[in-house]
Amino acid sequence: MAAKHGNLSINSDNIFPIIKKWLYSDHDIFFRELISNGCDAITKLKKLDMMGEYALPDDYKAKIQVIVNPEEKTLKFIDNGIGMTADEVEEYINQIAFSGATDFIEKYKDKANEDQIIGHFGLGFYSAFMVADEVEIDTLSWQEGAQAVHWTCDGGTEFDMEEGKRTEVGTEITLHINEDCLEFCNEYKAKEVIKKYCSFMPTEIYLSKANTTETQIITEQEKLPTDEVVEEIKKEKEEDEQKLKIKKRPELLNETQPLWAKHPNECTREEYLEFYRKVFQDYKEPLFWIHLNMDYPFNMKGILYFPKINMEYESIEGTIKLYNNQVFIADNIKEVIPEFLMLLKGVIDCPDLPLNVSRSALQNDGFVKKISEYITKKVADKLSGMCKTEKEEYEKYWDDISPFIKFGCLKDDKFCEKMTDYILFKNLDGNYMTLPECLEVNKIDPDEAEENATDENGEKVEAEVVDENGEKVEAEIVDENGSEAEDENADGGDDSDSEEEKKEKIIYYVTDEKQQSQYINMFKAAKMDAVVLTHNIDQPFVSQLEAKNEGIKFQRIDADLTDTFKAKTSKKAEKEMEEQAESIAKLMKKVLKKDAIKVKIEKLKNKKISSMITLSEESRRMQDMMKMYSMPGMDTGMFGKEGETLILNANHPLVQYVLEHQDGENVKMICEQLYDLALLQQAPLEPDAMTKFVARSNEIMMMLTK
Repeated sequence: MAAKHGNLSINSDNIFPIIKKWLYSDHDIFFRELISNGCDAITKLKKLDMMGEYALPDDYKAKIQVIVNPEEKTLKFIDNGIGMTADEVEEYINQIAFSGATDFIEKYKDKANEDQIIGHFGLGFYSAFMVADEVEIDTLSWQEGAQAVHWTCDGGTEFDMEEGKRTEVGTEITLHINEDCLEFCNEYKAKEVIKKYCSFMPTEIYLSKANTTETQIITEQEKLPTDEVVEEIKKEKEEDEQKLKIKKRPELLNETQPLWAKHPNECTREEYLEFYRKVFQDYKEPLFWIHLNMDYPFNMKGILYFPKINMEYESIEGTIKLYNNQVFIADNIKEVIPEFLMLLKGVIDCPDLPLNVSRSALQNDGFVKKISEYITKKVADKLSGMCKTEKEEYEKYWDDISPFIKFGCLKDDKFCEKMTDYILFKNLDGNYMTLPECLEVNKIDPDEAEENATDENGEKVEAEVVDENGEKVEAEIVDENGSEAEDENADGGDDSDSEEEKKEKIIYYVTDEKQQSQYINMFKAAKMDAVVLTHNIDQPFVSQLEAKNEGIKFQRIDADLTDTFKAKTSKKAEKEMEEQAESIAKLMKKVLKKDAIKVKIEKLKNKKISSMITLSEESRRMQDMMKMYSMPGMDTGMFGKEGETLILNANHPLVQYVLEHQDGENVKMICEQLYDLALLQQAPLEPDAMTKFVARSNEIMMMLTK
């Protein structure tokens, strides 16, 4: 062929500044582009062989070679694929905007569809100019009688093309690396980048260093025809196997058949674990995994791992690696991966992804949204299926996977709908319950609760109605006029059933089992149960459950004092306690110097409890919200003060003493101690309050010694 000098056919005066500064955000991406082009060329040649248009040599082995040469400051990419004629170089290289892969697919789309063509991006080759001052191409086409072509360009708009010297079908691309990017001529840097982008490309990729003096030892049986023997190693014993010292072989860097490309039935547990360790460098065993394998309405495969997370010490951000035909695209592309699944680790390969020319961004929002919805559905199906068929295993995983699921429910309504009945709650005994089971737990007949009530020591508490003097009186039902009332349910049971349906269903919960132990003991004594919610995500999560499920309310066990814990009293005794509450409230406000405090007098079944504090659920949630957003100038405790109530047990001797001796010498000390003891059942005291509490406790003990 005649030598030729010409201009590249482009619309801009110089496209290279655009490529360098805009098209690709990462300069190392040229490895991916040039290697994937080589894979593409090999796939084309195999198709031609399969269709009978070309016969591959018997010893043909598809491979891509990457050769680093730090001395000459060059990088070579060599493939034994389809090669190019002079006309094809003119068309596919000189006319930058034209994609050879697209043209090839269009030409042969009806003849073969067994393998995918990676390259859809005509500009991929020109990513080389991000790091190279000059690029050379030596290529020989598969076509019979084709002449080799040599092409060079120094990064301007001009090129030189002439007859080449290549004798094997395929293409060799040589990059003369510029001074700013010489790190890519380093063998270890090249290995790192190739591993990053090309670990699972469908053709074997070998890396070697030019003019290397490194050697390796092999046995004679391991010798390959391509090995260059440096010396035969002398055997120590006649029966020893002959060993050879050979020039270091090129290193294979990729796995051509990744685990996700196989059918789930073909994969073993150990293969899944080994893949996880290799790809994510995480040697903690994942909890379980989901293998995605979809052909319609789009092609997608992948594996999602649920890792074991230490919530206290580790970041909970995972890694989802996105591939397009085994070519790495990016980590955690949010348009494809639902936000809540970013916590997982995994790989997803979707050849149908609508990528832009640099493969760095997604296009076609509708299609991408369908992929995201499918992934969400598969995760929900897997989890709900486990809960139905492998409940014990599901319970083992629950504490670790609950943040994923709860976060998913907050972020995705469809996921929430599928998972609501499979959310687990741990009760006070450490057993797991679903939401429907939680709603049935505290449906206790009041009379039965009275009969079975016990104190914190497990001793039975007598059910009784007492008057203002604490003496037992007969229980009776009276109407609003004080007259004995008829049993309304004598022949009206249906009304009570309908009222029960309308009644708000309360699920009690605990946020700190140690701090709220007093309330937990009361619940257990009354044969009631609560669930344990200790994660930060639990508060917004239960708020969402309440919003989406009419009639369900979550309430912390110290938010209110239900009738279950109170002894029955006559109306006369109740009126007397209201009057006592007014007088003791004045005393408490004066002693504690807290004008906003609310005080109630109640007769509790458990006579060993002297005082307790309740904080309304609404106030606590508002307080938590203020802390979360830390609004400047806002007193985050003001909502707690409004909803806080001090309850004094009229059945406890200390409270009785205060009621009877409000002007007594030690009443002030007792009131302060009762209040601090009540506070301690909910949360740690403030530093000043704790100092005073310790000093007061010492003073009380000293009084006991006198």
